Amino acid sequence: MFEVTDTQKIGIGLSGFGIFFLFLGVVFLFDKGLLALGNILFLCGLAFVIGLGRTFAFFFQPHKLKGTGFFLGGILIVLIGWPLIGMIIETYGFFVLFGGFFPVAINFLRRVPVIGTIMNLPGLSGFFNRFEQHSTNV
Repeated sequence: MFEVTDTQKIGIGLSGFGIFFLFLGVVFLFDKGLLALGNILFLCGLAFVIGLGRTFAFFFQPHKLKGTGFFLGGILIVLIGWPLIGMIIETYGFFVLFGGFFPVAINFLRRVPVIGTIMNLPGLSGFFNRFEQHSTNV
């Protein structure tokens, strides 16, 4: 097992609050203040969890520059004041950047007792299988 440092615990909290504020921003019809706060908290939390150098190394890998451009560009557009367009662009960048993690997350969730049972239902199982295969091809 590995030990979680205090800095990583703070990062997990910041990322959690960031996701929560992003969710609230979408629920409140793309409120630009909540979305901007959520984006900033999420990025700060990510930097705290994996470290500043590894965060820059992740975002600025040559094969991930397209996703980074869309993700950070979407955040900038949200901060400028066009939250709907910014979130669409940011979501595309998020899927390009983090698409490689989705098969791992799906396999993990299939092993969780209640969620795994739901994900293995006949209609949903095919959807997750196709989503998982598409994510590995990107």
